[in-house]
Amino acid sequence: MSASQDTVYQATCTAPVNIAVVKYWGKRDTSLILPTNSSLSVTLSQDHLRSLTTARCITSSTSTSTSPRDRLWLNGDEEDINEGGRTARCLAEMRSLRQKIEADNSSLPKLSSHPLHIASENNFPTAAGLASSASGLSALIATLARLYDLEAHGVSQSDLSRIARQGSGSACRSMFGGYVAWEQGERADGADSVAVEVAPASHWPDLHALILVVSDKKKGTPSTAGMQRTVATSALLQHRIKHVVPERMDRISRAIRERDFDQFALETMADSNQFHAVCLDTVPPIFYLNDVSRAVIQLVTELNRASGRAVAAYTYDAGPNAVLYVQEKDVKLVLDVVLQYFPQSAASFPDPFATGVAPTGSKERVAGLDGFNAKVIPQHDEGAVARVIHTKVGDGPRTLDSATDGLLDAEGLPKSLAK
Repeated sequence: MSASQDTVYQATCTAPVNIAVVKYWGKRDTSLILPTNSSLSVTLSQDHLRSLTTARCITSSTSTSTSPRDRLWLNGDEEDINEGGRTARCLAEMRSLRQKIEADNSSLPKLSSHPLHIASENNFPTAAGLASSASGLSALIATLARLYDLEAHGVSQSDLSRIARQGSGSACRSMFGGYVAWEQGERADGADSVAVEVAPASHWPDLHALILVVSDKKKGTPSTAGMQRTVATSALLQHRIKHVVPERMDRISRAIRERDFDQFALETMADSNQFHAVCLDTVPPIFYLNDVSRAVIQLVTELNRASGRAVAAYTYDAGPNAVLYVQEKDVKLVLDVVLQYFPQSAASFPDPFATGVAPTGSKERVAGLDGFNAKVIPQHDEGAVARVIHTKVGDGPRTLDSATDGLLDAEGLPKSLAK
């Protein structure tokens, strides 16, 4: 929180993208976004993928409007804050926490009574198929927590994750860095459905992620509609909820704590496969993977088989884009294989999010793998994979200096709108 001579209260934070390795699919409460099963994700580096948010309290000394109200801009466009909607609920929850603090200490400024101006931007392309809502909502909650000074008054990251969850389910996991579990909870009010840290990024820092953007087309079945159809019609989902996920959460958490990539890869790929099997078990069936998605699965499977160990682990959310988890020592090999079968133009690779580990461009490394079946899939045309984004495991929300990095100008409007 920063203040000027006229007491400007504002804060700026960033928050990361997370990619689940044990999927959440289905809600037991659609209003509170309470999941039918627990899930686990890897937080990706904000050096490459993040949402940036600035929030300011609009006080009498900072407002130029006769009737100030809450306003929100996403990537420069103003969005409605609908009464009773998810964003409005998150704002109300955060204000409620601040009000309790103000009630206990009358000397504190009454920030909870002022309208808010909020601006948020993503630094990754919207066509990348990444869940921008998760990083965006967690950036909003982190920024308001900083603005309202909540953590200094005993509000924990898990407390904040409960509120982020109500805006976007997987946003609760982006409130932490490293390896994060979202516990499904049992209470009807959702108080115990929160995110917790399994291990920080520093515990296993050499895990990288290669995101293969297969399609930027809008998916035929939105996630919210798809998961509710699955809950209503899939018998396999009930087996997954009761038996598969609880045991897998234990095994993959142990693999992370022990830095056992073979076990981590096994559980990650198995869960992705079963998640999409559950989608197929839905009535009518839901198809998120396409031919290119399946070709990537075949390629990774053959690479692991020929290597005699897990070199890469694929996972797919509700869409065709692949995320490959890879240890740092294997990044160049996996990139060489991917680019041999899914060539990229100079304009698309190396891309602006590359971390500096570039492929060799040689096919000899693939041919040098004993027993590797080079005909496992055909070489695809350029563009079958539109973009390869290379990043790694990263930290949780960061606080920035609003004066230098903030998105709002002196009038409390987005700087991007200035002429």
